[in-house]
Amino acid sequence: MAFLTDLEFIRDYITGKKVPVVGSEFNRQEVEQYLVEVLGWEKSDVEVDRKVAFTAAGEPWSSKVDLVVSLKGVPVMLIKCAAGSLGSREKEAVSAARIACERPIALSVVSDGKTAIVLNTLTGKKVAEGLRAIPTPKQAAKLAVPTEPLAEKNLERARIVFRSYDSMNINR
Repeated sequence: MAFLTDLEFIRDYITGKKVPVVGSEFNRQEVEQYLVEVLGWEKSDVEVDRKVAFTAAGEPWSSKVDLVVSLKGVPVMLIKCAAGSLGSREKEAVSAARIACERPIALSVVSDGKTAIVLNTLTGKKVAEGLRAIPTPKQAAKLAVPTEPLAEKNLERARIVFRSYDSMNINR
C-alpha cells in the first residue's frame, strides 16, 4: 500500500491543482480534456470533485462525485470516471446524479476517457453510447430538461444506492 508521500501527482486539467495519481485519475483527465477541447465546454462549466454529504438509513455519509457539468449555471450532466467495465458503474452514476444537487441532474455519464455511456437520470435508461454521445453545450441545452426534486422515499433510495457503490470505491 502506498502512502500519500509515495504517490505521483499530476495537474488537473480543469482546476490546475496538483492531484494524486490514484484510481481512475488518468481517465478523468482524458474526459476533462475531451469536454473542453473537443466538445466545446468551458472549464468554468465543469466542477471537479463536487462534495456530497447526506444521511442514509440513519448513517452520515460524505464523498465526492467526479464531474458536474453546468450550462449557464444549471447542472445538466454528472460524469463518473471509471476504469474497467462502464456498465457496472451505471447505477452509481445515476444515483449520484439524483442526489448531487437540489434537483436531479438530467444526464448521467460513465466514461473511461475512451468511450462513454450516457443515461437519462430520471429513468436510468441508456440514451447513447460512445464519447461522441457526450453532449456539447448546444446539445445539452436540448437534452437536459428541467427536473423536479425527488420524493423523500426516492431520494433515500438513491442515497443508499450511491453509498453502496461509493463504499466500494478505492481512493474516494
